[in-house]
Amino acid sequence: MKRKFETEVIHHGYDSKDFLGSLSAPIFQTSTYTFESAEQGERRFAGEEEGYIYSRLGNPTVNILEEKMAVLENGEAALAFSSGMAAVSSVLVKLTKANDHILCSKGIYGCTFGLLDLMNEKYQIRSDFISMESEEEIEVAIQPNTTCIYIETPINPTMKIIDLEMVARVAEKYEIPVVVDNTFSSPYLQRPLDLGCDIVIHSATKYICGHGDVIAGIVVGNKDFISDVAMTTQKDIGGVISPFDSWLLLRGLKTLPLRMDRHSSNAEKVVEKLKEHPKVKKVFYPFDSDNPDYHIAKKQMSQGAGVISFEIEGDKAEAQALLNRLTFMKIAVSLGDAETIIQHPATMTHAVIPEEERLKMGISNSLIRMSCGLENWEDIWEDLQASLNLVGEHAHSS
Repeated sequence: MKRKFETEVIHHGYDSKDFLGSLSAPIFQTSTYTFESAEQGERRFAGEEEGYIYSRLGNPTVNILEEKMAVLENGEAALAFSSGMAAVSSVLVKLTKANDHILCSKGIYGCTFGLLDLMNEKYQIRSDFISMESEEEIEVAIQPNTTCIYIETPINPTMKIIDLEMVARVAEKYEIPVVVDNTFSSPYLQRPLDLGCDIVIHSATKYICGHGDVIAGIVVGNKDFISDVAMTTQKDIGGVISPFDSWLLLRGLKTLPLRMDRHSSNAEKVVEKLKEHPKVKKVFYPFDSDNPDYHIAKKQMSQGAGVISFEIEGDKAEAQALLNRLTFMKIAVSLGDAETIIQHPATMTHAVIPEEERLKMGISNSLIRMSCGLENWEDIWEDLQASLNLVGEHAHSS
């Protein structure tokens, strides 16, 4: 019988009996491994015998993390990377060659946009960004050289939701793999592989870690694809995770369900308050019943997670002033930490995107993104409300 998520996240992939009874998975802090003989070394390099060779090619602590992430996403296998962008770049390099085409959701992380721009400049791998609101729109955008569909959902930072089942249906007709960045949901709230998608990516720096002390990435998919990436783009480009960072992720994962419940609960309460505030023009959150994509979010996510975006009645200067007035909330990029953090996407996470393209994505100068932490939600709101109340005040006093 398959165990429930909350049990698997703690126990899967590790048996203390295999490691001298250690309750916590050991950190195998080694770069290389010894062979019993030269012949054994030959067999392992030839792939004729299983076993560890060199930590860029595999490490016991890393493998425990990978086994756990594969089962949490309901995938066959997983691969851990040194950063979310190492995971993204390895997957996209694996799926493309010169002159290919990538179809993307209309709105992606700034560094992913930068990577796609680089791939276009160097290898003429072109990307198109569409809203993916209908099967017809996707079919029209697919080209003979389209080799993958790349999606964020919820989209960073506009919180737009893409219907993954719908995209997967179209992609299957054309035999195009669907890659989903699942960072904003975590496998606890959304599992794209169950919805027909092919590859899942996480910036494990965020909810998987949960404590703001690791940079890491995860890719989950079928065994053949993961093995292929491991032996090509990861091995040869080298974006491998360290054993210690893997151990920190294993520790963070144990509390993932508890944390995601609290992040989501806090965010839902803050969203209701933001919607009532006169200085707030618009609120973007997956589980807001006024969100036009609410029905899709409810279909494929179990909760809304902890990230909220909102537009204020003001310009860039007003948005920055709001951030500067906050007391315990921290101005920082990233998300999913115990601390509530807040940032200005237009000048921070998405600053690399040209203004015209950024505005098409819905990222205005008045947009603010916050990641609700694990504090008491009333304290979060009190800090935010006090700063919101002063939006526009300096303009009237001058």
